[in-house]
Formats: sequence, structure tokens, C-alpha cells
Amino acid sequence: MEPTLIRIPVPGPAARGGGPRHVASWWWNATGRPWPDRVVVCVHGLTRQGRDFDVLAQALAPHMAVAAVDVAGRGASDWLEDPMGYQLPTYVADLAAVVAHLRQQHALATGSADPLALAVDWVGTSMGGLIGMALAAQPALALHRLVLNDVGPVIEPASLQRIARYVGADPLFATVEEAADALWAASPTFGPHTRQQWLALTRPMLRPAPGGGWRLHYDPALALPFRAMVQAQRAAEAADPTAARAAGQAAADASAAMLWTLYDAITCPTLLLRGAESDLLSRATALAMTQRGPRARLVEFPGVGHAPMLVQPDQVQVVRDFLLEP
Repeated sequence: MEPTLIRIPVPGPAARGGGPRHVASWWWNATGRPWPDRVVVCVHGLTRQGRDFDVLAQALAPHMAVAAVDVAGRGASDWLEDPMGYQLPTYVADLAAVVAHLRQQHALATGSADPLALAVDWVGTSMGGLIGMALAAQPALALHRLVLNDVGPVIEPASLQRIARYVGADPLFATVEEAADALWAASPTFGPHTRQQWLALTRPMLRPAPGGGWRLHYDPALALPFRAMVQAQRAAEAADPTAARAAGQAAADASAAMLWTLYDAITCPTLLLRGAESDLLSRATALAMTQRGPRARLVEFPGVGHAPMLVQPDQVQVVRDFLLEP
């Protein structure tokens, strides 16, 4: 089974070149109905893309449609004219537009007058989970079920330092196999995968380079907002280390408070997945998420860090079972 690529118009920042912009979504549907009454939107992490969810999508497609999205600047989605738009507010607005588009298309196809006749579930890995939290906190969007994959309101600083080492990299690979080896070396926290599984995850991460070989699928400029933040922090530390540390801690506390406010506003059933060795989602934060807001159900996977790739059968089964609960 192969997905269909659909391109959804979105408002907001312009595409590279100044024109209108589209977000790409990989559409899976093996229900036997052109428009089932349920869809799960799957959204990837910072430098990944929607084909990460191929295995999960094939397990879910007989039961519901699956829309695995390429976030702006990744995969088959348009790149932004202004790279400073590569931030969460843009992504949240884009995905709200995607949800609205899916519901509109469902209403047109089925003749339903109920704007919420299409039940929308969400599976979000890392960044995709933060986007999901922002949308699930909005009652008008009425998300049906929410899966947060290794992310929560508190982002551990060590993970940001690790991400800073690779985000925006633009290497040239001679072969897909060389790219797979390099990505594997950079991704030990994803947990065990067979060579076949890893090659399947690698191929969609690449685009042909004009002069031959392969480059990563994303716009390297998506790193600019992140780098600007890091450079500002380093400049502040050079000027006054004590004040910079205090300001940095205050900013982190404010960010966590805002994200906890979003999380506490969520009312739909929520499943929280955590790699037992995650450096981004601490166990303390995960446990706190089971006691407040939607009181998420926590499942941890041993031998995995940030983040479970939802390829291994046990990971797929946990998500499938949760989404298919009555």
C-alpha cells in the first residue's frame, strides 16, 4: 500500500519566491470508503518528515484515514520565503488550517452539515506533539484523541544542546546507504532498528542533489531561528554570565508555564509515550502529566531514548490499541 500526496493551501508566511504556500500530507485510507468519519493526523519531529509514520499508517489505515503531514520546510511542503517563520506559531496555524481543510472536504464529500462530523485524532512526535498540545487545548478544534510521543511541557536543556549540534546541517551523500549510515550514527537514541527498517526511514529523508548524490529533505534555513536564539544566549553569557544564566532560567520557566497551561486545558483522552532513556522528556515530567490536565496514560519503552519511531511492533500496537478503544 502506498499513500497519496495531497497539497493543502495554508495562510500566513509566503512560500520561497513569494507565492502562495501549501503543506503536503501523505494520505492513507484502506477503509473502503472515500471519506471515513475518522482521520488521524500524524506530525513528525523537528528535522523529520511525514513518511516516518508509514508503518503506523499501514496499521491504522483499515480503520481510519491517516494524514501524515510534512511540516513547512520539510519533505514535499513548500519552503518559507522568510526563514524566521520556522517557529511553532507558524506550524500551529498551518496545522489548524489542515484540520479545517480535512473537515471541509469531509463535509463536501458526505453532505454532512455538522462541521465536527469528522473525528480528528492526533499523533505527534516531539515537535509534532507540541503542535498537537496547542491544538488540543482549543475547544473549537475538538480533537478526539491525542498521542504525545516523547514530549511534554518541560523540555530538558540537554536535549536542546544535542539538537543544536545537528539542526540545519546540509551534508552531501554519494549514496542512500552512505546517508543511512550517517543518520544512524546521529540517531542512536531512536532505539534498535533492522537495516531494512532504517533504510525505509532514510529514503524519504533525502532529495536528489542537482549535481548528483543526495541531500537532506529539509530547508537548511529552518535552523536560523534556533541558531539566533543560541547566539543571543552566548552573547549574553559573554557579557554577564550570572545575569545570562538567570535570564535563561527565567525564560525556560516562562516557556514551561505556558506549555503547562496548554496541557492543563486539554480534555480529550491522551496517551503519552516515552523512551525510557529520553533526554528531552524526563520521567518526572512524564509522571506529572499523568496527574494533571488530561491525566495522560503513560507507556515507556526500554532501550529507547528520544524518540520512539513507532516502527517496532510493540510501539505500533500501543498506539493502535489506544486509538481504537471504544
